[in-house]
Amino acid sequence: MANFSKSNVPRFSVDVYQNEYLPEGGREVNAIVTVTSTGGGTTGGVPLTGASSTPSALPRQGPNAAVVIMVDCSGSMDYPPTKMRNARDATAAAVDTLRDGVAFAIVGGTHVAKEVFPGNGRLAIADRGTRAQAKEALRRLSAGGGTAIGTWLRLADRLLSTADVAIRHGILLTDGRNEHEAPEDLRAALDSCAGRFTCDARGVGTDWEVKEVTAIASALLGTADIVADPAGLAADFTSMMENAMGKEVADVALRLWTPVGVEIAFIKQVAPTVEDLTGRRTEAGPRAGDYPTGSWGDESRDYHVCVRVPEAGIGQEMLAARVSLILPAPGDGAPEVLSQGLVRAVWTDDMAASTSINPQVAHYTGQAELAQVIQQGLDARKSGDFDDATAKLGRAVQLAASSGNADTAKLLSKVVDVVDAATGTVRLKAKVADADEMTLETRSTKTVRVKKQ
Repeated sequence: MANFSKSNVPRFSVDVYQNEYLPEGGREVNAIVTVTSTGGGTTGGVPLTGASSTPSALPRQGPNAAVVIMVDCSGSMDYPPTKMRNARDATAAAVDTLRDGVAFAIVGGTHVAKEVFPGNGRLAIADRGTRAQAKEALRRLSAGGGTAIGTWLRLADRLLSTADVAIRHGILLTDGRNEHEAPEDLRAALDSCAGRFTCDARGVGTDWEVKEVTAIASALLGTADIVADPAGLAADFTSMMENAMGKEVADVALRLWTPVGVEIAFIKQVAPTVEDLTGRRTEAGPRAGDYPTGSWGDESRDYHVCVRVPEAGIGQEMLAARVSLILPAPGDGAPEVLSQGLVRAVWTDDMAASTSINPQVAHYTGQAELAQVIQQGLDARKSGDFDDATAKLGRAVQLAASSGNADTAKLLSKVVDVVDAATGTVRLKAKVADADEMTLETRSTKTVRVKKQ
């Protein structure tokens, strides 16, 4: 493990967990890479009154973050009328959570995107006055029109691009399906916005499409969740904004360098959620590629790296991969290496050593399978293939129980009757509430951390 940092960014560390031993002829090397950031040196905006100016908390000049909140204002938000009121209240709560000096705007989304506050293609700077003005503007929000989420995202991107800040973030709320633009238009908008800002997406009620909302969060490296009861929106929006205000450094990339002859099988984030990053590689020099990880505050995430090495004889060893955390430099400067770790391969004739599965690798392989079989099981249930649905969701129950993923086990128990968790024996429930099924699907990728040995 290596650790590097500058005083104005969190300190990053990388720990690699693996069984480096391979049998003769063995080629697949698996490693769990734990990335931890601690001790960022800013508040996310200009210093609050009385903030320390010690070397570890150097204030930045001006705001360090910009946030755009996108609120669904389509006609369905009036059914029931409390939904629109709760959305207004939740957005007001998020505005109250903004730190002084953070740039922000509010967008109303229908089949077109409209600037609610401050208007004229600008961002406001959060202080007591602009918060009050924003909440006054929110009172005038009403429901009417269709849903074209791509237009909301493109407007958010234009607004955020006007801010010279490190952290650009969006919060998006929808209650319905994206019916007023083609799926390829939403995909094009996501492709255009990817890497420019991160975005948390929320579906309120039960009339929206889970795969649309999770695709938005996935593409923009944010979180997705359901708020089945609109009364829970204010607490959820407050929590999301608090998390956004805790981000201190953006655009961190996980760089994977591999020697000649080594192939990359996959690289996935496996905690706190499963996210396959393999297809998001951008080339970064000879035999090196960067994978986006988004914005960081004080937090820890786990990644599963799997590579295939050339065959080698007993007693030989090699560096299979080098994993680095990279922070781009302004302009054309050289990027900063925040931390790095090494993945090794050693060939042995000790069968006990070469067949032992590292606990971290085993745990997260199971968590990735858990996310996959939940999605497959729910899709099979929707298509009427109840035998396959029972088998897949039974396997999910078994994996959730064996890994200690109690939250997912609880969600599964609302979709199936568990006969025996240890063997994955279940029966599909005859009736399942839409909210329960959607909650399980939306949260299927959430994982539990491996228990430290």
